[in-house]
Amino acid sequence: MNLKQDSEPQHIPVMVSEVLSYLNICPDGIYFDGTIGLGGHTKHILSRLNQKGKLIGIDRDGEALEICRTNLQNFPSSILLLQTSFETISDILNQQKIPAVNGILLDLGLSSFQLDSNNRGFSFAKSGPLDMRFDSSYSKTVSDLIQDSSTEELALIIRDFGEERHAKRIAKTIKKGETIRTVEDLVEVIRRTTPPAHRNRTFARVFQAFRIAVNQELDRLKTFLNNFIDCLTVGGRIVIISYHSLEDRLVKHAFKNLSLNNRLSIHTKKPLTPSEHECFVNRRSKSAKLRSGERIS
Repeated sequence: MNLKQDSEPQHIPVMVSEVLSYLNICPDGIYFDGTIGLGGHTKHILSRLNQKGKLIGIDRDGEALEICRTNLQNFPSSILLLQTSFETISDILNQQKIPAVNGILLDLGLSSFQLDSNNRGFSFAKSGPLDMRFDSSYSKTVSDLIQDSSTEELALIIRDFGEERHAKRIAKTIKKGETIRTVEDLVEVIRRTTPPAHRNRTFARVFQAFRIAVNQELDRLKTFLNNFIDCLTVGGRIVIISYHSLEDRLVKHAFKNLSLNNRLSIHTKKPLTPSEHECFVNRRSKSAKLRSGERIS
């Protein structure tokens, strides 16, 4: 993608000052951004690194990575961008012959670039194919997932990953009708099946559930949380921003277990949330929760 930099899609990074404060950037350190997206947070990290500093940026979305590459081309620090998933951090560092990094950042939210796309299917407010894959090389879309799943399996997905109380009813209606191929198809099923009060929340929960399922988001996060501590230097920091209770709960429990084992000092006893001003300027930041810790052994 060879668009000029000023015409690139933009994404407003969440809680930038808090991220930088908790990462406590060392100018010649090595940092790992496991969800680099368009490079919003990374620009600020790179601005604090000198020429000896290094950043490894990971994302499953190849289209976003190409834009990120353009956005970060003027920074002097060494940057390595890879299309893969953050739970492979140990393998990535081994391949690069890096024993450990000084800081890790995960921002688990969708970017505005993804949500605003008309051909990705992430938003119930946009028309287009029901895709929702972060990595378009992965063969199964949400439409495929729905087609291949039973009513019971769909109900579990919607209930467990969307925390939606009408899960069984929605799943039954999906399987009774024609093949669900587009965003509009799924929206219409939900509209016909659920009460009108707070329906946009129902749309959001069901779309979240299918996105989590098709991208195996929680399984990937669990794998990462089980392995990341050995990828940090002693004194190295981790910052994770989550956007729904399922993710935040996993992060909270992982940090607590590491703390009980005297491996992690938790810097956020309760998760940080964006200021009222930030929520006003960037409404998509409203549900963000930031947790941070430091490796101590």
